[in-house]
Amino acid sequence: MSEPQPTPFRRRPLELADYLRGIRAGDRAVLARAVTLIESHAPRHQVLAQQLLKELLPETGKSLRIGITGFPGAGKSTLIENFGCYLVDQGHRVAVLAIDPSSSLSHGSILGDKTRMERLSQLEQSFIRPSPSSGALGGVARKTRESILLCEAAGFDVILVETVGVGQNEITVRGLTDFFLLVLIAGAGDELQGIKRGVMEMADALLVNKADGENLTRSERAKREFEITSKYISPYTSDWKVPVLTASALENKGIDTLWQTIQQFAEQTRSSGVFEAERQRQRLDWFEQLFNESLRARWLMQPGHQQRFEQLQHDVAEGALVMDALDKLFEGETDDPAFT
Repeated sequence: MSEPQPTPFRRRPLELADYLRGIRAGDRAVLARAVTLIESHAPRHQVLAQQLLKELLPETGKSLRIGITGFPGAGKSTLIENFGCYLVDQGHRVAVLAIDPSSSLSHGSILGDKTRMERLSQLEQSFIRPSPSSGALGGVARKTRESILLCEAAGFDVILVETVGVGQNEITVRGLTDFFLLVLIAGAGDELQGIKRGVMEMADALLVNKADGENLTRSERAKREFEITSKYISPYTSDWKVPVLTASALENKGIDTLWQTIQQFAEQTRSSGVFEAERQRQRLDWFEQLFNESLRARWLMQPGHQQRFEQLQHDVAEGALVMDALDKLFEGETDDPAFT
């Protein structure tokens, strides 16, 4: 009878030192497990995740964070794969955080492990992580911000965040990234114009995709129309003129122009101080998010609070006024440790 084989390093539970060593070495398998760790709701995982982020935080912030959004059918995934391969050829290490829609029943990723970026995923200089949005507004996963930091600590210098494409709530990704790209296609229909307007106000560039074959003429016409429209929209980034680009992910055209535009944006905003000001705002947004989550968690941990909260949830569902329920929720909280 043969002796049992030792558990492989990547299958056994990892300690903090294992995560730190693996991430700093750029180990994609350890990085993937670290993202799973920070996405976990288990209290023991949350403690370890906080320790990990605290250790790695000084090693973050050196990447260019690019948000890419657009409604389904715009060809975002093919564009991102071609763009990622192009960046790797240019000597960059590219991480793609691809946010999948979530099932309303299981809250898991509907699309599962993405096979849409097979060519990019095979490159050692890339990391692709699909995560369910879990119902989070803004088309981003609950821990996308922390995932970005982990990727930066692992040495990825370009982070691409592909969002769900759910409409105006997509603007949440604006608070996570430095450059925001809206991918459009010609002839998408008037029913999508409202979505376009809402997100166009947040975009640093518009890209008309699928500009090839019989669609080339329509794409050029759409480009001119969007150029006219963009003149009447105040740019999100001060002193930056929002360009309208065309590309064909199918024919791999326009990718180099897209990257040149992003580089120009980064250079201009860094020299003007806008880039760092936006990064400061991102850190403040993160602080406020963690503050709200921590305050809620601490309040619910107090004796009897969870039961009181659940009872008031039931009362509201049965027709009680929401404001009355809130008043009852915080009755007698003046001396509550969670608020002192």
